[in-house]
Amino acid sequence: MKTKVALVSPPLLKDSGHHPFLAPLGLTYIAAVLEQDGHEIKIIDCPACNIDHKKLTSELSSFEPNWIGISSITPTINSALQSARLAKEACPASKLVLGGPHATFMDKQILSQEPTVDIVVRGEGELTMAELAHHAPDSGKLGEVDGITFRSSNGQIVRTRNRAPIRNLDELPRPAYHYLSLEKYRIFGKMHMPIMASRGCQYQCAFCVSSQMFGATFRGRSPKNVVDELEWLRDVHGASGVTFNDDTLTVDRGRVHDLCDQIISRKIDLPWGCQSRVDQISKDTLVKMRKAHCNEVSFGIESGCQKILDAVKKKTSVEQNEQAIRWAKEEGLFVAVTALIGYPGETIESAKQTIDLLQRVEPDDAWLCVATPYPGTELHALLENMGWKMSDDFDLYDTLHPVFENPMLPAEDIYKIRREYYDRLYSPRYILRQTWKGYVKGNYYSQIMTRTAISHMMWRIRSIF
Repeated sequence: MKTKVALVSPPLLKDSGHHPFLAPLGLTYIAAVLEQDGHEIKIIDCPACNIDHKKLTSELSSFEPNWIGISSITPTINSALQSARLAKEACPASKLVLGGPHATFMDKQILSQEPTVDIVVRGEGELTMAELAHHAPDSGKLGEVDGITFRSSNGQIVRTRNRAPIRNLDELPRPAYHYLSLEKYRIFGKMHMPIMASRGCQYQCAFCVSSQMFGATFRGRSPKNVVDELEWLRDVHGASGVTFNDDTLTVDRGRVHDLCDQIISRKIDLPWGCQSRVDQISKDTLVKMRKAHCNEVSFGIESGCQKILDAVKKKTSVEQNEQAIRWAKEEGLFVAVTALIGYPGETIESAKQTIDLLQRVEPDDAWLCVATPYPGTELHALLENMGWKMSDDFDLYDTLHPVFENPMLPAEDIYKIRREYYDRLYSPRYILRQTWKGYVKGNYYSQIMTRTAISHMMWRIRSIF
């Protein structure tokens, strides 16, 4: 049965600044799989297109979909639920599906508290949505679809068995970017696009749900398949740069070298960036990546205190953090890092070790995140077991706000540590360094961070006067 499916990234409920948006890769993959079966698709990316809930309702009403799929993460779940209520009013005959990490782990709670949501898709969504769209919205065969949670005819909440991860990622069609207005995603006039070369994470960090969402086994696309897509992004969609969305691109270093060799031999001269781990990178891999036009690498260093690294089950060392960053900087890469403060066991002293590390290594960008107990994480379960109070306001689960009571490091200390770090980071010296890297060398990551630093300094000046 051919149906009409609307795929929605919900509006932002609060001003999150003027940061650039990347095309919603997950929705475009689902759209591509649905398109193969002949369904009529509409993607509505509200944040990138500046669409509020009223406009979203109008867009859905004019399309009259049979199925409405709304994706969300924890900070956007309230907007997703608001979207669901308004969508149900506008399109009462539509089946409303919620997906994403938050819905995956809070499926029963959502269905018990929000009557407008009909089905929750857990984990990878492509094949599950394809099966759902194959059935009429009033089909009684939902129990046969793996990877969903729904209400039965008697009102009971039913969880079907977990869907097995897609084994051969090369079989997925390319993302259906033609359903987007790609001009909305330009950054400084350049078209920067995402790509996914692998799924699955063999690591189980206590603050992350990636291995539960996409499996604990690494699944990589073939290098040729990936480079074919890079060529397609450049020649068909006008990409001037790409970001690999993989959790850790460099898990299989032989595969990464093969990927880089093909990029070089086929003259795919697109600048690109990726995420890696400090224990899954080497000097020779970075050299190869740089030759293949990699200009940015991101490391999750998490902490400068070994006790906290062990507590979050990172399985890395402070020395590895420093070494990986030093290697990447020696190759002239833009180096971004993420670190977190406030994890249970954190003290002023251990947080200071993290700040000291950041100041020693001088990354080009640093996300100093507040430890956040997202549903499904080991951290969330740990806090429940310890009886520490967690906020029920999911809008605050943005890694900028403390959302649980940590008696060893109160919220006011966390705010102070972050503020003082960024006041020191975004200095005139930083702006000069980033200006050289960005505007002189053409690195748009540095351009973004230079503008961020200038904005921060202007805010500090205004706050003083």
